[in-house]
Amino acid sequence: MPASSSSSAAARRSGAAAPSALAPLVVSGLSVTYPDRTVLSGVDLLAQPGRRIGLVGENGVGKSTLLRAVAGRLPAQARVAGSVIAPDDLVLLGQEPPFRDTATVAEVLAMTLAPLRTAVADVEQLAAMVGTPEGDTAYEHALEAAVAHDAWDADRRAEVAAARLGLADLGSDRVVGTLSGGQRTRLALATIMTTRPACLLLDEPTNHLDDDAIEVLTGFLRELPGVVVLASHDRVLLDDVCTDLVDLDAGELGTDGNGGRRFGGGWSAYEAARADARRRWEETWAAQQEEIARLRDATRIRTSSIAHDRGPTDGDKFIYSFKGGRVDQTLARRKKDAQRRLEVAEREQVRKPPAPLTFRGRLTAAATGRLLQARGLEVAGRARVERLDLAAGKHLLLTGPNGSGKSTLLGVLSGRVAPTAGTLDVSARTVRELTQDPEVTERSRSALATYDDAVRHLPDAPALRELGLLHPRDHRTPVGSLSVGQRRRLGLAVAIAAAPDLLLLDEPTNHVSLALAGELEEALATAPGGVVLASHDRWLRRRWIGPELALTPW
Repeated sequence: MPASSSSSAAARRSGAAAPSALAPLVVSGLSVTYPDRTVLSGVDLLAQPGRRIGLVGENGVGKSTLLRAVAGRLPAQARVAGSVIAPDDLVLLGQEPPFRDTATVAEVLAMTLAPLRTAVADVEQLAAMVGTPEGDTAYEHALEAAVAHDAWDADRRAEVAAARLGLADLGSDRVVGTLSGGQRTRLALATIMTTRPACLLLDEPTNHLDDDAIEVLTGFLRELPGVVVLASHDRVLLDDVCTDLVDLDAGELGTDGNGGRRFGGGWSAYEAARADARRRWEETWAAQQEEIARLRDATRIRTSSIAHDRGPTDGDKFIYSFKGGRVDQTLARRKKDAQRRLEVAEREQVRKPPAPLTFRGRLTAAATGRLLQARGLEVAGRARVERLDLAAGKHLLLTGPNGSGKSTLLGVLSGRVAPTAGTLDVSARTVRELTQDPEVTERSRSALATYDDAVRHLPDAPALRELGLLHPRDHRTPVGSLSVGQRRRLGLAVAIAAAPDLLLLDEPTNHVSLALAGELEEALATAPGGVVLASHDRWLRRRWIGPELALTPW
């Protein structure tokens, strides 16, 4: 059973016939509106087989919505305009693989293999009908489908994928509900590597994955012959895999100066191009405003700007009157011309560049002394560390594969998880933890009300707008309507509002925009308090200059 397979509902709405196995994905004028907001407006996207398109942009610009719209998996209240033409063989792997919690690993893999085994059986059965017009056509279609998915090799691929992704040790009777986030994602990837879809949509595919699993995913995506469209915060993945980037938040002039959103290349090259695009937008807007101001002045021109206002002599009254008429005509002509040009300039002016959403908070307070000390700390079956000391100003990076207990250890340090052995002395006055999935209890409350309730007891808590984590236009949005990245930003805002001496961060760059990820890394470098950070983010880890603690699976 692939992670999520659906022929595109939008394509059906457009009346398009289902394309062949390796056809392109074509999105034209796609808009998605909810009762309270517009998420996408007039999006065009062409993805050819063999191209791997990365979707980038600020949190909330609609990356996940675009993927779900293409897959025909938007909620009923969404209003969709435009058209999507996609291959029938389309698979969406969302941020949460949709396996039943009660299903076993063996059942998931069996459901994945079932249609491929059926495809092989169909070819063998229809081979007996070759020689008749109907039999030839049916056999040709069945053979084409089986070959496109390399169905004869599916069982071997399933075994290889499971082994390479570390699933072989799970046990075939392991229930999905007992798997970690990383194990669920790897199981979903194993199903995709087995089916090899013609059009693959991925939403944050490297979340919860360790280096080995990401390497397997990277190699698979590079070799897949069909269409790949992915939304990801993983800057290394965007560099290693993507042939093109599409910026849904590219600004008025786009990435090319002409409104285009597409950039040929990966993230490292695009960072500079994006900064140049922003600069061009700001310069264009400033020049246009200067020209509009000049034209407005020209529409208010007086006759004194055309001829000196001096009275006529006794013998010059006729000539003065004649010239005065000429001056009035010239004035009217100039005003009319200025007004016409002003109307064109105002109509064609670009939108004012909005102030970029920039993180302005401090991650920690200026703590002093020892913040925590642990000896022989253990949570049975989940995490173990022999020694851990952290002083103020020190930042520790936790590393290790899936299942090594990084999240569990952070939970122990915060007091959320009780240890089963060892000693822990936390001396920090204030400790705050950002978990991978901050709990949302009241989804109907606005982001601002949720934040205010969480920090109400803090006398010096900054206002939400002061932190630069959530755009003011989203402050009144119900938390349940925020994107995963926006909820992550809100959780971080609540965590740092207390100015903690000790800040515990679990995958802080997951789901957040690439711009914020970079800003968080800069803030980490100067945080005066203590920080313990767990991350699979290869970009962050390659630039880490502090101490590391490598955990091993239990």
